[in-house]
Amino acid sequence: MSMAWPGLTNCFTGFSTFKCKPLVNVHDMTVGSAFRGLGLSQLLLAEVEAIARERGCCKVTLEVLSGNQVAKNAYLKFGYEGYALDPSIGHAEFWQKSL
Repeated sequence: MSMAWPGLTNCFTGFSTFKCKPLVNVHDMTVGSAFRGLGLSQLLLAEVEAIARERGCCKVTLEVLSGNQVAKNAYLKFGYEGYALDPSIGHAEFWQKSL
């Protein structure tokens, strides 16, 4: 028997060495197909932000694929944006090395 689930946000804490404060990273976020278009992503992001503020975090971070326009729109609507520590040298990039 399967159950419908509204959504999930998987986060972990980190530490900003630039601000000397904790941060929260949204590692995964999903809204079940039956619940899309109801504003649940905004509610999930609001809860993550509230918890981050309670914990004295300096920011909430996340990564999004450049082609995932639906997710990008949700994040932009909530006030997220690409970042640069020094705009004169460009935006930050997310890199990896598979092992």
